[in-house]
Amino acid sequence: METVTNIEWSWGWYAGFAAFVLAALVVDLVVLDKKAGQKVTVKEAIIWSLIWFSLSFVFAGGLWWHLEGTVGRELANLKTTEFLTGYLIEKSLSVDNIFVFLMVFTYFAIPAEYQRRALVLGVIGAIVLRVIMILVGAWLITKFHWILYLFGLFLLATGVKMLIFADQKPDLEKNPVLKWMRGHLKITSGLHGEQLTVMKDGVKWFTPMFVVLVLIGVTDVVFAVDSIPAIFAITSDPFIVLTSNIFAILGLRALYFLLADMADRFHLLSYGLALVLIFVGVKMLIVDFWKIPVFMSLGVVGLILATAITVSLIVPKKAETPANQ
Repeated sequence: METVTNIEWSWGWYAGFAAFVLAALVVDLVVLDKKAGQKVTVKEAIIWSLIWFSLSFVFAGGLWWHLEGTVGRELANLKTTEFLTGYLIEKSLSVDNIFVFLMVFTYFAIPAEYQRRALVLGVIGAIVLRVIMILVGAWLITKFHWILYLFGLFLLATGVKMLIFADQKPDLEKNPVLKWMRGHLKITSGLHGEQLTVMKDGVKWFTPMFVVLVLIGVTDVVFAVDSIPAIFAITSDPFIVLTSNIFAILGLRALYFLLADMADRFHLLSYGLALVLIFVGVKMLIVDFWKIPVFMSLGVVGLILATAITVSLIVPKKAETPANQ
């Protein structure tokens, strides 16, 4: 007898989750932006990171409790584990996203007190992009099962590439989007607060803050392309894919301010993320031959990330050699 692993989620679940996300964004905008123009303190970042982290586990607990009473404990355990595994993968990949945000802000010398707005718009953009890509991905997998092999190959190639070039930082000067904007837009040399555009002699000029927002948007697209196939390696359930992704993104802004000053301490995390992508890529490629249990996937991903973080804290980062030596 075939084990049932899918659930028909009613529109009420999606509507309820959408209402929660809107409420969370309002709270994030209103509460965290009460002191606009001021830097977010480490204490505030820790508190909000813990709040978002706790909410994800409260949701997981509520999901298990409801499913255990409606469809049975076995399926409740499976769906809850799928959610937690997906959440862990997406959260870990979002850390790499944060480091790219930090590089962009540093490159354009954006003060910490002006980074709030860019991060808010970045989070909203990431949510919209992921919803669209999840819906498209779920439809593709339903219609074309072989698309899983393409996803698997893509993740495997991405992981290997990340593993090889883990120590190399992206060069923004070579970014094609930045080159295009510099060649086609009038960009001011300095910031004008949080303004995106200013008028000079009747001509509209774009500020570096506008350029930063565009680059963050592009970063959202790039990381969404990586993360969405990764979650489909864990489950094809669209509701679990959607909720695990959105919960991972909701705490992105608070986590950024928490990790911004500690990026160098997690210098080996990129290697861990690369191994995670390689693992989920292989998992997709062998899905029709051996379906790795979700519990095992959670353990493997957790072990890889824990090892990368622990070794990063124990082994100091090598000092960079000056370019003229």
